[in-house]
Amino acid sequence: MSTATLVLTAAGSVLLLLFLVMKARMHAFVALMLVSIGAGLFSGMPLDKIADTMQKGMGGTLGFLAIVVALGAMFGKILHETGAVDQIAIRMLKVFGESRAHYAMGIAGLICALPLFFEVAVVLLISIAFAVARRTHDNLVKLVIPLFAGVAAAAAFLLPGPAPMLLASQMHADFGWMILLGLCAAIPGMLIAGPLFGKLIARHVTFSAPPEDHQPDVDAARLPSFGVSLSLILFPLLLVGLKTIGARFTAPDSRLYAWLEFIGHPFTAILLACLVAIYGLAYRQGMDKEKVMQVCGSALQPAGIILLVIGAGGVFKQVLVDSGVGPVLGHALTGAGMPVALACFILSGAIRVIQGSATVACLTTVGLVMPVIEPLHYSGAQLAALSICIGGGSIIISHVNDAGFWLFGRFTGATEAETLKTWTLMETILGTTGAVVGMIAFSLLS
Repeated sequence: MSTATLVLTAAGSVLLLLFLVMKARMHAFVALMLVSIGAGLFSGMPLDKIADTMQKGMGGTLGFLAIVVALGAMFGKILHETGAVDQIAIRMLKVFGESRAHYAMGIAGLICALPLFFEVAVVLLISIAFAVARRTHDNLVKLVIPLFAGVAAAAAFLLPGPAPMLLASQMHADFGWMILLGLCAAIPGMLIAGPLFGKLIARHVTFSAPPEDHQPDVDAARLPSFGVSLSLILFPLLLVGLKTIGARFTAPDSRLYAWLEFIGHPFTAILLACLVAIYGLAYRQGMDKEKVMQVCGSALQPAGIILLVIGAGGVFKQVLVDSGVGPVLGHALTGAGMPVALACFILSGAIRVIQGSATVACLTTVGLVMPVIEPLHYSGAQLAALSICIGGGSIIISHVNDAGFWLFGRFTGATEAETLKTWTLMETILGTTGAVVGMIAFSLLS
Protein backbone atom coordinates (compact mmCIF):
# COMPACT_ATOMS: atom_id res chain seq x y z
CA MET A 1 0.00 0.00 0.00
CA SER A 2 1.44 3.38 -1.00
CA THR A 3 2.19 6.14 1.50
CA ALA A 4 -0.35 8.46 -0.13
CA THR A 5 -3.10 5.84 0.18
CA LEU A 6 -2.32 5.24 3.84
CA VAL A 7 -2.32 8.97 4.61
CA LEU A 8 -5.62 9.44 2.77
CA THR A 9 -7.05 6.50 4.70
CA ALA A 10 -6.11 8.12 8.02
CA ALA A 11 -7.49 11.52 7.02
CA GLY A 12 -10.66 10.00 5.57
CA SER A 13 -11.21 7.91 8.71
CA VAL A 14 -11.07 10.94 10.98
CA LEU A 15 -13.35 12.96 8.69
CA LEU A 16 -15.83 10.08 8.57
CA LEU A 17 -15.73 9.87 12.34
CA LEU A 18 -16.48 13.58 12.53
CA PHE A 19 -19.44 13.21 10.14
CA LEU A 20 -20.93 10.21 11.95
CA VAL A 21 -20.74 11.84 15.39
CA MET A 22 -21.74 15.39 14.45
CA LYS A 23 -24.08 15.07 11.47
CA ALA A 24 -25.43 11.53 11.60
CA ARG A 25 -25.66 11.78 15.43
CA MET A 26 -24.29 8.26 15.81
CA HIS A 27 -23.08 7.22 19.26
CA ALA A 28 -19.31 7.66 19.60
CA PHE A 29 -18.78 3.97 20.46
CA VAL A 30 -20.58 2.70 17.35
CA ALA A 31 -18.95 5.37 15.16
CA LEU A 32 -15.45 4.49 16.35
CA MET A 33 -15.99 0.77 15.76
CA LEU A 34 -17.39 1.39 12.28
CA VAL A 35 -14.57 3.76 11.32
CA SER A 36 -12.00 1.29 12.65
CA ILE A 37 -13.33 -1.42 10.33
CA GLY A 38 -13.34 1.00 7.41
CA ALA A 39 -9.75 2.07 8.11
CA GLY A 40 -8.68 -1.56 8.17
CA LEU A 41 -10.40 -2.36 4.89
CA PHE A 42 -9.15 0.67 2.96
CA SER A 43 -5.59 0.33 4.26
CA GLY A 44 -5.40 -3.17 2.82
CA MET A 45 -5.37 -5.17 6.05
CA PRO A 46 -6.22 -8.88 5.60
CA LEU A 47 -9.86 -9.52 6.51
CA ASP A 48 -8.97 -12.13 9.11
CA LYS A 49 -6.63 -9.68 10.84
CA ILE A 50 -9.12 -6.82 11.28
CA ALA A 51 -11.17 -8.53 14.01
CA ASP A 52 -8.04 -9.68 15.84
CA THR A 53 -6.65 -6.14 15.74
CA MET A 54 -9.91 -4.71 17.13
CA GLN A 55 -9.87 -7.21 19.99
CA LYS A 56 -6.22 -6.41 20.66
CA GLY A 57 -6.95 -2.69 20.75
CA MET A 58 -9.92 -3.03 23.09
CA GLY A 59 -8.16 -5.40 25.48
CA GLY A 60 -4.87 -3.53 25.46
CA THR A 61 -6.59 -0.28 26.34
CA LEU A 62 -9.11 -1.45 28.93
CA GLY A 63 -6.97 -4.16 30.53
CA PHE A 64 -5.30 -1.44 32.59
CA LEU A 65 -7.77 1.43 32.51
CA ALA A 66 -10.97 -0.43 33.45
CA ILE A 67 -9.68 -1.19 36.94
CA VAL A 68 -8.36 2.33 37.47
CA VAL A 69 -11.53 4.06 36.25
CA ALA A 70 -13.88 1.76 38.19
CA LEU A 71 -12.02 2.15 41.48
CA GLY A 72 -11.47 5.87 40.85
CA ALA A 73 -15.18 6.42 40.20
CA MET A 74 -16.14 4.75 43.49
CA PHE A 75 -13.42 6.63 45.37
CA GLY A 76 -14.59 9.99 44.04
CA LYS A 77 -18.24 9.26 44.72
CA ILE A 78 -17.55 8.29 48.33
CA LEU A 79 -15.56 11.49 48.85
CA HIS A 80 -18.48 13.50 47.49
CA GLU A 81 -21.13 11.73 49.56
CA THR A 82 -19.12 12.19 52.76
CA GLY A 83 -18.58 15.90 52.08
CA ALA A 84 -14.78 15.74 51.60
CA VAL A 85 -14.92 17.46 48.22
CA ASP A 86 -17.17 20.24 49.56
CA GLN A 87 -14.89 20.76 52.55
CA ILE A 88 -11.86 21.45 50.36
CA ALA A 89 -13.76 23.93 48.18
CA ILE A 90 -15.19 25.77 51.19
CA ARG A 91 -11.79 25.97 52.92
CA MET A 92 -10.20 27.37 49.77
CA LEU A 93 -12.76 30.18 49.76
CA LYS A 94 -12.15 30.96 53.43
CA VAL A 95 -8.37 31.06 52.98
CA PHE A 96 -8.34 33.26 49.89
CA GLY A 97 -11.30 35.47 50.77
CA GLU A 98 -14.03 36.61 48.41
CA SER A 99 -11.81 39.24 46.76
CA ARG A 100 -9.51 36.48 45.51
CA ALA A 101 -12.23 33.90 45.07
CA HIS A 102 -11.20 33.28 41.45
CA TYR A 103 -7.88 31.85 42.67
CA ALA A 104 -9.74 29.75 45.25
CA MET A 105 -12.02 28.33 42.56
CA GLY A 106 -9.06 27.38 40.37
CA ILE A 107 -7.20 25.60 43.16
CA ALA A 108 -10.38 23.92 44.43
CA GLY A 109 -11.13 22.68 40.92
CA LEU A 110 -7.58 21.35 40.53
CA ILE A 111 -7.60 19.48 43.85
CA CYS A 112 -11.19 18.26 43.97
CA ALA A 113 -11.11 16.97 40.38
CA LEU A 114 -8.25 14.56 41.12
CA PRO A 115 -10.53 11.63 42.09
CA LEU A 116 -13.43 12.64 39.82
CA PHE A 117 -14.39 12.56 36.15
CA PHE A 118 -14.40 15.96 34.46
CA GLU A 119 -18.18 16.09 34.14
CA VAL A 120 -18.75 14.93 37.73
CA ALA A 121 -16.31 17.48 39.16
CA VAL A 122 -18.04 20.31 37.26
CA VAL A 123 -21.48 19.25 38.49
CA LEU A 124 -20.29 19.05 42.10
CA LEU A 125 -18.39 22.35 42.17
CA ILE A 126 -20.31 24.68 39.85
CA SER A 127 -22.91 25.50 42.51
CA ILE A 128 -20.18 26.89 44.79
CA ALA A 129 -19.15 29.31 42.04
CA PHE A 130 -22.79 30.37 41.71
CA ALA A 131 -23.08 30.98 45.46
CA VAL A 132 -19.88 33.07 45.57
CA ALA A 133 -21.01 35.12 42.55
CA ARG A 134 -24.25 35.96 44.36
CA ARG A 135 -22.46 37.03 47.55
CA THR A 136 -19.84 39.14 45.80
CA HIS A 137 -22.10 40.37 42.96
CA ASP A 138 -19.14 39.62 40.70
CA ASN A 139 -19.18 38.62 37.05
CA LEU A 140 -19.68 34.85 36.96
CA VAL A 141 -17.10 34.56 34.14
CA LYS A 142 -14.36 35.54 36.58
CA LEU A 143 -15.23 32.52 38.74
CA VAL A 144 -16.26 29.77 36.35
CA ILE A 145 -13.25 30.13 34.03
CA PRO A 146 -10.78 29.37 36.88
CA LEU A 147 -13.01 26.54 38.09
CA PHE A 148 -13.20 24.91 34.67
CA ALA A 149 -9.47 25.53 34.15
CA GLY A 150 -8.63 23.73 37.39
CA VAL A 151 -10.86 20.78 36.59
CA ALA A 152 -9.59 20.59 32.99
CA ALA A 153 -5.95 20.80 34.15
CA ALA A 154 -6.44 17.87 36.51
CA ALA A 155 -8.24 15.87 33.81
CA ALA A 156 -5.54 16.52 31.21
CA PHE A 157 -2.31 16.26 33.22
CA LEU A 158 -2.72 14.77 36.69
CA LEU A 159 -2.90 11.16 37.85
CA PRO A 160 -5.13 9.38 38.66
CA GLY A 161 -7.27 11.01 35.93
CA PRO A 162 -8.34 8.56 33.20
CA ALA A 163 -6.61 10.38 30.32
CA PRO A 164 -3.21 10.90 32.03
CA MET A 165 -3.33 7.35 33.41
CA LEU A 166 -4.14 6.05 29.95
CA LEU A 167 -1.28 8.02 28.41
CA ALA A 168 1.22 6.87 31.03
CA SER A 169 0.17 3.26 30.49
CA GLN A 170 0.13 3.31 26.68
CA MET A 171 3.38 5.30 26.44
CA HIS A 172 5.10 3.12 29.08
CA ALA A 173 5.98 6.29 31.01
CA ASP A 174 7.23 6.30 34.59
CA PHE A 175 4.24 7.04 36.85
CA GLY A 176 6.29 9.00 39.36
CA TRP A 177 7.67 11.28 36.66
CA MET A 178 4.15 11.55 35.25
CA ILE A 179 2.94 12.91 38.60
CA LEU A 180 5.85 15.38 38.88
CA LEU A 181 5.66 16.67 35.30
CA GLY A 182 1.86 16.69 35.44
CA LEU A 183 1.99 19.04 38.42
CA CYS A 184 4.57 21.22 36.65
CA ALA A 185 2.20 21.49 33.68
CA ALA A 186 -1.14 21.73 35.52
CA ILE A 187 -0.33 24.42 38.09
CA PRO A 188 1.02 27.16 35.79
CA GLY A 189 -1.51 26.17 33.13
CA MET A 190 -4.38 26.55 35.60
CA LEU A 191 -3.09 29.90 36.88
CA ILE A 192 -2.62 31.39 33.42
CA ALA A 193 -5.75 29.95 31.76
CA GLY A 194 -7.88 30.30 34.90
CA PRO A 195 -7.59 33.31 37.24
CA LEU A 196 -5.45 35.46 34.92
CA PHE A 197 -7.34 34.81 31.70
CA GLY A 198 -10.68 34.77 33.54
CA LYS A 199 -10.07 38.23 34.97
CA LEU A 200 -9.13 39.50 31.51
CA ILE A 201 -12.04 37.99 29.57
CA ALA A 202 -14.52 39.06 32.28
CA ARG A 203 -14.04 42.63 31.02
CA HIS A 204 -15.54 41.62 27.67
CA VAL A 205 -18.03 38.84 28.48
CA THR A 206 -20.60 38.78 31.29
CA PHE A 207 -22.52 35.84 32.78
CA SER A 208 -25.08 36.03 35.59
CA ALA A 209 -25.54 33.47 38.34
CA PRO A 210 -28.76 31.40 38.07
CA PRO A 211 -31.57 31.67 40.65
CA GLU A 212 -31.10 30.76 44.32
CA ASP A 213 -32.45 27.24 43.92
CA HIS A 214 -29.08 26.27 42.42
CA GLN A 215 -27.30 26.98 45.72
CA PRO A 216 -25.48 23.91 47.09
CA ASP A 217 -27.09 22.02 49.97
CA VAL A 218 -24.08 21.37 52.20
CA ASP A 219 -24.50 20.22 55.81
CA ALA A 220 -21.42 21.63 57.56
CA ALA A 221 -21.92 19.36 60.58
CA ARG A 222 -21.23 16.20 58.61
CA LEU A 223 -18.16 17.43 56.75
CA PRO A 224 -14.82 15.79 57.58
CA SER A 225 -11.95 18.10 58.48
CA PHE A 226 -9.97 19.80 55.74
CA GLY A 227 -6.85 17.84 56.67
CA VAL A 228 -8.64 14.50 56.42
CA SER A 229 -10.30 15.45 53.13
CA LEU A 230 -7.05 16.59 51.52
CA SER A 231 -5.13 13.58 52.85
CA LEU A 232 -7.64 11.17 51.34
CA ILE A 233 -7.41 12.77 47.90
CA LEU A 234 -3.61 12.82 47.98
CA PHE A 235 -3.26 9.31 49.50
CA PRO A 236 -3.09 7.31 46.23
CA LEU A 237 -0.71 9.86 44.70
CA LEU A 238 1.61 9.57 47.70
CA LEU A 239 1.71 5.79 47.36
CA VAL A 240 2.66 6.03 43.68
CA GLY A 241 5.23 8.71 44.46
CA LEU A 242 6.68 6.62 47.29
CA LYS A 243 7.27 3.77 44.86
CA THR A 244 9.11 6.00 42.41
CA ILE A 245 11.27 7.71 45.04
CA GLY A 246 11.88 4.65 47.23
CA ALA A 247 12.80 2.46 44.26
CA ARG A 248 15.74 4.77 43.54
CA PHE A 249 17.36 3.84 46.84
CA THR A 250 16.72 0.09 46.95
CA ALA A 251 18.23 -2.81 45.04
CA PRO A 252 16.01 -3.95 42.16
CA ASP A 253 16.16 -7.59 43.29
CA SER A 254 15.38 -6.86 46.96
CA ARG A 255 12.18 -7.72 48.81
CA LEU A 256 11.64 -4.06 49.70
CA TYR A 257 11.82 -3.05 46.04
CA ALA A 258 9.16 -5.64 45.15
CA TRP A 259 6.87 -4.34 47.90
CA LEU A 260 7.34 -0.74 46.80
CA GLU A 261 6.49 -1.69 43.22
CA PHE A 262 3.39 -3.55 44.41
CA ILE A 263 2.06 -0.91 46.82
CA GLY A 264 2.81 1.95 44.44
CA HIS A 265 1.11 0.39 41.41
CA PRO A 266 -2.01 2.40 40.47
CA PHE A 267 -4.23 -0.68 40.98
CA THR A 268 -3.10 -1.14 44.56
CA ALA A 269 -2.87 2.58 45.38
CA ILE A 270 -6.41 3.44 44.28
CA LEU A 271 -7.86 0.25 45.81
CA LEU A 272 -6.30 1.10 49.19
CA ALA A 273 -7.54 4.69 48.90
CA CYS A 274 -11.04 3.44 48.13
CA LEU A 275 -11.00 1.13 51.18
CA VAL A 276 -9.72 3.92 53.44
CA ALA A 277 -12.49 6.24 52.19
CA ILE A 278 -15.17 3.60 52.84
CA TYR A 279 -14.02 2.19 56.18
CA GLY A 280 -12.19 5.22 57.54
CA LEU A 281 -14.70 7.89 56.54
CA ALA A 282 -18.05 6.68 55.21
CA TYR A 283 -18.76 4.10 57.93
CA ARG A 284 -17.44 6.37 60.67
CA GLN A 285 -19.92 9.06 59.56
CA GLY A 286 -22.75 6.60 60.01
CA MET A 287 -23.27 5.61 56.40
CA ASP A 288 -24.73 2.09 56.42
CA LYS A 289 -23.58 -0.78 54.20
CA GLU A 290 -26.58 -0.54 51.88
CA LYS A 291 -25.90 3.16 51.28
CA VAL A 292 -22.24 2.46 50.53
CA MET A 293 -23.23 -0.26 48.06
CA GLN A 294 -25.70 2.13 46.39
CA VAL A 295 -23.09 4.91 46.14
CA CYS A 296 -20.48 2.59 44.64
CA GLY A 297 -22.99 1.14 42.19
CA SER A 298 -24.17 4.55 41.01
CA ALA A 299 -20.54 5.60 40.48
CA LEU A 300 -19.93 2.70 38.08
CA GLN A 301 -22.84 3.49 35.74
CA PRO A 302 -21.29 6.54 33.99
CA ALA A 303 -17.87 4.86 34.19
CA GLY A 304 -19.12 2.01 32.01
CA ILE A 305 -20.09 4.30 29.14
CA ILE A 306 -16.82 6.20 29.40
CA LEU A 307 -14.83 2.96 29.32
CA LEU A 308 -16.64 1.71 26.22
CA VAL A 309 -15.85 4.90 24.29
CA ILE A 310 -12.23 4.83 25.49
CA GLY A 311 -11.97 1.18 24.48
CA ALA A 312 -13.37 1.97 21.04
CA GLY A 313 -10.77 4.72 20.75
CA GLY A 314 -8.16 2.08 21.55
CA VAL A 315 -9.54 -0.08 18.73
CA PHE A 316 -9.18 2.80 16.27
CA LYS A 317 -5.66 3.45 17.51
CA GLN A 318 -4.64 -0.19 17.10
CA VAL A 319 -6.04 -0.39 13.57
CA LEU A 320 -4.01 2.69 12.62
CA VAL A 321 -0.89 1.05 14.04
CA ASP A 322 -1.32 -2.45 12.57
CA SER A 323 -2.45 -1.18 9.18
CA GLY A 324 0.77 0.80 8.77
CA VAL A 325 -0.91 4.21 8.82
CA GLY A 326 0.66 5.14 12.15
CA PRO A 327 4.28 4.46 11.21
CA VAL A 328 3.87 6.29 7.88
CA LEU A 329 2.46 9.47 9.46
CA GLY A 330 4.85 9.38 12.38
CA HIS A 331 7.90 8.98 10.16
CA ALA A 332 6.60 11.72 7.84
CA LEU A 333 6.57 14.22 10.72
CA THR A 334 9.92 13.24 12.18
CA GLY A 335 11.40 12.94 8.70
CA ALA A 336 10.44 16.55 8.08
CA GLY A 337 12.79 17.52 10.89
CA MET A 338 10.07 18.28 13.42
CA PRO A 339 11.12 17.69 17.07
CA VAL A 340 9.33 14.66 18.49
CA ALA A 341 7.81 16.61 21.43
CA LEU A 342 6.38 19.23 19.07
CA ALA A 343 5.13 16.50 16.73
CA CYS A 344 3.26 14.88 19.63
CA PHE A 345 1.56 18.18 20.48
CA ILE A 346 0.63 19.03 16.87
CA LEU A 347 -0.69 15.54 16.05
CA SER A 348 -2.79 15.39 19.20
CA GLY A 349 -4.13 18.90 18.64
CA ALA A 350 -5.04 18.22 15.01
CA ILE A 351 -6.92 15.04 15.89
CA ARG A 352 -8.65 16.83 18.77
CA VAL A 353 -9.87 19.65 16.51
CA ILE A 354 -11.17 17.23 13.90
CA GLN A 355 -13.07 14.76 16.07
CA GLY A 356 -13.56 16.46 19.47
CA SER A 357 -12.69 13.78 22.02
CA ALA A 358 -9.55 14.42 24.07
CA THR A 359 -9.28 10.73 24.97
CA VAL A 360 -9.52 9.61 21.35
CA ALA A 361 -6.97 12.27 20.41
CA CYS A 362 -4.58 10.87 23.02
CA LEU A 363 -5.07 7.26 21.94
CA THR A 364 -4.78 8.01 18.24
CA THR A 365 -1.64 10.10 18.74
CA VAL A 366 -0.03 7.31 20.75
CA GLY A 367 -0.75 4.95 17.86
CA LEU A 368 0.86 7.37 15.40
CA VAL A 369 4.03 8.15 17.38
CA MET A 370 4.83 4.89 19.17
CA PRO A 371 6.19 3.15 16.03
CA VAL A 372 8.62 6.07 15.70
CA ILE A 373 9.75 6.50 19.31
CA GLU A 374 9.94 2.84 20.40
CA PRO A 375 13.24 2.17 18.57
CA LEU A 376 14.75 5.28 20.21
CA HIS A 377 14.53 3.69 23.70
CA TYR A 378 13.54 6.83 25.59
CA SER A 379 13.57 6.69 29.39
CA GLY A 380 10.39 6.57 31.46
CA ALA A 381 10.91 10.22 32.36
CA GLN A 382 11.23 11.27 28.70
CA LEU A 383 8.12 9.30 27.81
CA ALA A 384 6.28 11.06 30.65
CA ALA A 385 7.29 14.41 29.14
CA LEU A 386 5.99 13.33 25.72
CA SER A 387 2.76 12.18 27.38
CA ILE A 388 2.32 15.71 28.80
CA CYS A 389 2.79 17.14 25.28
CA ILE A 390 0.10 14.79 23.94
CA GLY A 391 -2.22 15.63 26.84
CA GLY A 392 -1.79 19.35 26.17
CA GLY A 393 -2.57 18.99 22.48
CA SER A 394 -5.63 16.88 23.21
CA ILE A 395 -7.54 19.76 24.85
CA ILE A 396 -6.77 22.74 22.59
CA ILE A 397 -9.35 24.54 20.41
CA SER A 398 -12.43 22.88 21.87
CA HIS A 399 -15.47 23.63 19.73
CA VAL A 400 -18.88 22.27 18.81
CA ASN A 401 -17.74 18.63 18.42
CA ASP A 402 -16.55 18.50 22.06
CA ALA A 403 -18.95 17.55 24.86
CA GLY A 404 -17.14 19.94 27.21
CA PHE A 405 -18.05 22.86 24.94
CA TRP A 406 -21.75 22.19 25.43
CA LEU A 407 -21.33 21.34 29.13
CA PHE A 408 -19.80 24.78 29.76
CA GLY A 409 -22.58 26.52 27.84
CA ARG A 410 -25.30 24.56 29.61
CA PHE A 411 -24.10 25.39 33.12
CA THR A 412 -23.23 29.05 32.49
CA GLY A 413 -25.99 29.97 30.08
CA ALA A 414 -23.40 31.15 27.55
CA THR A 415 -24.21 31.37 23.84
CA GLU A 416 -22.04 29.48 21.33
CA ALA A 417 -20.15 32.69 20.51
CA GLU A 418 -19.54 33.43 24.20
CA THR A 419 -18.41 29.85 24.78
CA LEU A 420 -15.85 30.21 21.99
CA LYS A 421 -14.52 33.42 23.56
CA THR A 422 -14.26 31.92 27.04
CA TRP A 423 -14.13 28.11 27.21
CA THR A 424 -12.35 27.54 23.89
CA LEU A 425 -9.65 30.13 24.57
CA MET A 426 -9.20 28.85 28.14
CA GLU A 427 -8.70 25.26 26.95
CA THR A 428 -6.24 26.37 24.27
CA ILE A 429 -4.17 28.43 26.72
CA LEU A 430 -4.17 25.59 29.24
CA GLY A 431 -3.19 22.92 26.72
CA THR A 432 -0.48 25.02 25.11
CA THR A 433 1.04 26.01 28.47
CA GLY A 434 1.12 22.40 29.63
CA ALA A 435 2.63 21.21 26.34
CA VAL A 436 5.37 23.87 26.53
CA VAL A 437 6.25 22.59 29.99
CA GLY A 438 6.39 19.06 28.54
CA MET A 439 8.67 20.17 25.69
CA ILE A 440 11.02 21.94 28.09
CA ALA A 441 11.11 18.89 30.35
CA PHE A 442 11.80 16.57 27.41
CA SER A 443 14.65 18.82 26.29
CA LEU A 444 16.18 18.88 29.78
CA LEU A 445 15.84 15.11 30.20
CA SER A 446 17.36 14.30 26.80
